[in-house]
Amino acid sequence: MEPPQDPAPPQPQPQPSRPPRWLRVLLVLAPALLLVIYFTIPMGAFGPDHPQLSWTVFGIALAVLALLLVVQIRTIVLSLGRGMPAVAILVLFSLALVLFAAAYLALARSPSEFDGLHTRIDALYFTVVTMSTVGYGDIVPTGQSARVVVMVQILYTFVFLTAGATALGQQLRGRLGRRLRVRHPDGPPRPPGADPSARG
Repeated sequence: MEPPQDPAPPQPQPQPSRPPRWLRVLLVLAPALLLVIYFTIPMGAFGPDHPQLSWTVFGIALAVLALLLVVQIRTIVLSLGRGMPAVAILVLFSLALVLFAAAYLALARSPSEFDGLHTRIDALYFTVVTMSTVGYGDIVPTGQSARVVVMVQILYTFVFLTAGATALGQQLRGRLGRRLRVRHPDGPPRPPGADPSARG
C-alpha cells in the first residue's frame, strides 16, 4: 500500500496589476479637473441654435459613459484585479455630473426651457439636486426638451450610477474581508473571558 501523498502546495494568487503612477494621480485629480473644464470651456456651439449637433454629442457622450461604467462594474464584479475600477467609477460619476450640467446649461439658452436656471452654478446645482432626487422647486424645467433630459438623468442615475455604487460597495466589503482574514487567519478574536466551548 502506497503511503499517502502530500497535498500539492497552494498556488500563489496572482497579484493585481497596478497602473502607472502618473495614471493613478490623474484619476485622483480627474474630478477637480472636470469641474475646472466645466467652468472654463466655451459652450457656444451647443444649445437651441445648433440642436442637431447638441443632441448628437449628448447622445454619444451618454453611450460612451454608460459603456465605460459597464466595463468598470464588470471588472469589480468578476474580480479581474486590474486597473483602479473604484477610482474610475468615481471619475465617471463626476463626468456624468458635468455632462448633464452642461446639457442643462445649453438648454437654458432658450428662455422657454427652464425657470430659474441662469448660470453654470445653477446648472450644476440642479444636476446634483436631480441626481439626489430631492427637488427643491427653485429651478423648474418648463420646456419639453428640458423635461426629456431630466427624465433621462433620473433613469441614468437609477440604472448605471446605482449599479456603479453597488459595485463600489462590493469591492469595499471584499477588501475589508481580506484584511480581516490576513490579520485574524483563525477567525475573529473572541472577547476577553469568553469560553470557546460555550454554546448559546
